[in-house]
Amino acid sequence: MYSFGTYDDYNSRIIKIFLFFFSFSSDLTINALFFNDDTMHKIYQDKGKFDLLYQIPQILYSALISRFIDTLIKNLALSQDNIIELKQENGQSNFDVKYIRILNIIRYKIILFFVIVFVILSFFLYYITCFCGVYVNTQIHLIKDTIISLITSLIYPFGIYLIPGIFRILALRMEKSSGKCLYKFSSFLENYLV
Repeated sequence: MYSFGTYDDYNSRIIKIFLFFFSFSSDLTINALFFNDDTMHKIYQDKGKFDLLYQIPQILYSALISRFIDTLIKNLALSQDNIIELKQENGQSNFDVKYIRILNIIRYKIILFFVIVFVILSFFLYYITCFCGVYVNTQIHLIKDTIISLITSLIYPFGIYLIPGIFRILALRMEKSSGKCLYKFSSFLENYLV
């Protein structure tokens, strides 16, 4: 997800921490959106006990939707690609023009990021406040679902990053002609899956 301890990238550490808390709030809100009459009735039937097997589909769906929203927001917030592009242009004749252009792109991305996130977080705050005010007895279930969803979203990238690596290992062990196709497939997976 987002790393706090790395200093070798060109993203703002404050924005990365902010993105982590945004991820938590989106998990919380999306989980709350999945609570419906059937879920409430199941909690009532179980006398308030947490049934993980019943909640797993809701947790997985909310984790996927939340990761999709987080990915869109992350593309606005993180500026490492723009800075790397600027570093590659260093020494060319029209560096000043490209420097100003990339600096403006980063500035507009960050402004747009904070405006969009402020609007989204305002909706999240309103919805969670109303939900927890009306459904007081489901707050513990909501927090448990959110924590499991957040842990799931922190763990699943390990599996996704393994898939292209497995295909690359297989490509290295095969003959040159068939291994080349498998290597290209692993590169495709790396670019579009990860």
